[in-house]
Amino acid sequence: MKPLSVFNWSGGKDSALALYRVQQQQKWQLHSLFTTLSQAHQRVTMHGVREELMRAQAEALSLPWKPVFLPENASMSEYNETMAEAWANFKSEGVTNAHFGDIYLEDLRKYREGQLKEVGVTAELPLWGDSPERLLQEFWQAGFKAKVVCVNGKHLDSSFVGRELDDAFIQGLPAPVDPCGENGEYHSFVYDGPNFKQPVPVQVGEVVYKSYAPVTENTEDNCFASAPPAYDTGFWFCDLLLV
Repeated sequence: MKPLSVFNWSGGKDSALALYRVQQQQKWQLHSLFTTLSQAHQRVTMHGVREELMRAQAEALSLPWKPVFLPENASMSEYNETMAEAWANFKSEGVTNAHFGDIYLEDLRKYREGQLKEVGVTAELPLWGDSPERLLQEFWQAGFKAKVVCVNGKHLDSSFVGRELDDAFIQGLPAPVDPCGENGEYHSFVYDGPNFKQPVPVQVGEVVYKSYAPVTENTEDNCFASAPPAYDTGFWFCDLLLV
């Protein structure tokens, strides 16, 4: 039997391309797509994508979707506890591996591997080490289509959100923004691709700015307190709607 794997799923371009590679390799049995959402807003954390869109996306991909809901303003310890419980449940169902769409952030890789090691699950990173430019070309050539749903206000203004993720978008990114947004400069939602049985019909809705300034108390347990200098707590979001 093939190893059973859960796919850590954001709904964005990196997740989509990593999943496509895994499906082409046919080395794994996919248990489900796994996504964290805000309990208060019923949206994907940091991406702002509605729950109904994620369900429609998973349906189009013909894969089970397993959401986990996080409390509002969850601390790192609360996040870690929630994730550890989720992975322990997956492990009890026979899951041995977890796939991620990360490209080159060493600290993030070490964090994921450390968290999974505690429950006996092995991290797999099918995009690891590839150049962002090469990955984007592969993404487009495969036939994927995506909308930009969130941008970091420190690097990009509101004109970048809600746009099609195409070559014109990438060519318009200012330096030093990573072409794949690996440092969180932008996030996307994939609505069509070669492994979709039908496109997810989407419509660009309201564009809003939200600030997530860190609280002053208990900074040692605040997820923004230890953020790198490139990270900012203000974001432009596009409310993508299911048509």
